Amino acid sequence: MSAIQIVCAVAVPLLWGYQFVAIKVGVTEFPPLFFLALRFMAIALLLVPFVKRPTPQQFGPIAAISIFLGGLNFGLFYVGLGLGSGSMSAVAYQLAPPFTVLLAWPLLAERPSLTTCAGVVLAFIGVIVLATEPDLSANPLPLLLVVGAAFAFAVSTVLTKRYGPFDPLMLMGWSSLLTVPQVMLMSLLLEYGQLTSLVAADERGWLALAYTIFIGGIVGFGLWFWLIGRCSMGRVAPFGLLIPVFALISSVLFLGDRMTPKLIFGGALAISGVAITQIRPSMRPI
Repeated sequence: MSAIQIVCAVAVPLLWGYQFVAIKVGVTEFPPLFFLALRFMAIALLLVPFVKRPTPQQFGPIAAISIFLGGLNFGLFYVGLGLGSGSMSAVAYQLAPPFTVLLAWPLLAERPSLTTCAGVVLAFIGVIVLATEPDLSANPLPLLLVVGAAFAFAVSTVLTKRYGPFDPLMLMGWSSLLTVPQVMLMSLLLEYGQLTSLVAADERGWLALAYTIFIGGIVGFGLWFWLIGRCSMGRVAPFGLLIPVFALISSVLFLGDRMTPKLIFGGALAISGVAITQIRPSMRPI
């Protein structure tokens, strides 16, 4: 990788890690699902007019991807992060790569090696340690929601690989457009105060929304897709391990989260497990 590619590979997890703070701030100003609907609506308006329309063969898979990536993944994650802490969410969401490895076996005929399986087990043990935190033991719902979001993201990743390749911006724009009615309907059924939040939200809420749209969304994914197009996944993927590091740092600095020994130990186990599955992805066809 060139120097500029390495800089971009570090910048992406930095932008996504600090997005945890933006989302946490945003869901205190807006109902979480409504905040998510605003994000996807803006991304769709910015991208759809400038990208190609999906072919009839692509439309069904993109609709399925929008359900798992947009409605379920982001929906569960935003609600879970709103109810829990940024540091907890940063660690628990790292189950997405191990979930992807497990799903790739039956759905993509990619059998993981024993080393990869060991990494998956280690990552799950790390999240189990995290779940023994007193605050989480009393109310495990936020943790369960984020774990569910990680599983939904893994499903979307496998679907994208199975039915792709797709043009990245086309996929982002049209999946965002299809996600808007999903999360808006969930918001209308489960939340209240949507219109009031548009009037009452202060500049922090609007800046948080702008961050998730432009910095975490378009810039972050744009850089990520640019790297994927120029470097092997084996070189790029390990940089994703920096996301929970930056998320934990930002949560402590800006959200006042406490770094407890169990959080540090559980996070270290989970990140180490993910490192094994990503840095040494020894996969072979069945």
